[in-house]
Amino acid sequence: MNTIPRHPKAQFWGTLSVVAASVLWGTTGTAATFAPGVSPLAIGAVAMGAGGLLQALYAARHIANQPGGLLSRWRLVLLGAAAVAVYPLAFYSSMHLSGVAVGTVVSIGSAPIAAALIERAADRNPLRRRWIAGALLGVGGATLLSFAGHAPAGSAAAPDSWTTMAGVLLGLLAGSTYALYSWAAHRLIGGGVTPRAAMGTVFGLGGLLLMPVLAVTGGPLLASWTTVSVGAYMAVVPMFAGYLLFGWGLARVGASTATSISLLETVVAAVLAVLVVGERLPALSWLGAAAVLASLFILAPRPRAVPGAPAITGPHSAAVPSGGGLPSRAPVQPGRAQQQAGAQPQQQDS
Repeated sequence: MNTIPRHPKAQFWGTLSVVAASVLWGTTGTAATFAPGVSPLAIGAVAMGAGGLLQALYAARHIANQPGGLLSRWRLVLLGAAAVAVYPLAFYSSMHLSGVAVGTVVSIGSAPIAAALIERAADRNPLRRRWIAGALLGVGGATLLSFAGHAPAGSAAAPDSWTTMAGVLLGLLAGSTYALYSWAAHRLIGGGVTPRAAMGTVFGLGGLLLMPVLAVTGGPLLASWTTVSVGAYMAVVPMFAGYLLFGWGLARVGASTATSISLLETVVAAVLAVLVVGERLPALSWLGAAAVLASLFILAPRPRAVPGAPAITGPHSAAVPSGGGLPSRAPVQPGRAQQQAGAQPQQQDS
C-alpha cells in the first residue's frame, strides 16, 4: 500500500511542487496576450494539442503495456479525448472575449460544479448541503463577473456586456469539458488502467483531434519568433511540465491538500491580468472573483479518515490535473477496496 510520506521535508517539497504547477497554469492567459495576432483557437490548439502529444509520448511505454484495458473502454477514451479537444478552444476563447481574469475564474470556478453534476448523473453520488452552498456561491460570483465585465488598460469605454456574457458562457463550457475529461480519466484509472497510461491516451487522442484546428488556424504562430515562443511555452511549460509537477507533488501530499493549493491558479491569473496585461477590474468583478474563489474552497473535497487506516494516495484518492488544475474524484465501487489497495503499487506511476 502506498502511503503519503510523513517526513516534513517530503511534504514540503510536494506542496512546493503543486504550488509551482499552479503558478505555471495561471500564466497561460497572460502568455497568450503576447501573441495578439494569433486567434484563441490557435492558442488552444497548440497548447493542448502539442502538450497532449507530449503527454502521450511520455506515457508511450505504459500505453503499449495496457492495450486491452484501453480498447475495452474505447467509448470512455473517446469521450475524454473529445472533451480534451473542446476544452482549450472554449477556455482561450473565453479569455479572449471576457478578459484573462474573468475567463480564467469562470472556467475554473465552474469545473467543480460540473464535476459534481456529472458524478451525480453517472455515479449516483448524492448532492450534499455543503456542495449546494458552494455551488450557489460560485454561480453568484460568476453572475457578478458577467455583469461587471472588465476594461482594457487605458480604455474609458464601458465593457460590452454581450461580449462578456459570451465569454462567460464559453468559460462554463470550458469548466464542463474539464470536468468531463477528468471524470473519464478517473473512470479509466478506476478500471485498472495506470494513471500515466490513462492520461497519456486521453490527452494524446485529444491532441490529435486538435491538429486539424492547428493546421487551419496556426499560420500566425509562425509569423515571428515571439509567436513561436508563445506556442512553445504554452505546450511545454504549463501543459506538459505543469502536469508532471502536479503528479510529483500529489504523491507527497493528500489529494484534498493538492486540490486546495491548485486554486492558486485563479489568483495568479487575476493578478497577472491586472499587473502585466493591464486589465482593470471594477469592484463588483473583484467581489465576484472572491465569491468564486471562496466557493472553490467550500467545494474542495475533504479527506475522510478511517480509524486505524493509513492515508493513501493513488488512482482512487488522487486528483487528475488539467489547464485549470481542479479534479473530480473517481468513483470507488463497494467491495473493491481491498482489491484496489493491492493494485496501487503498480498503478502509482505518474
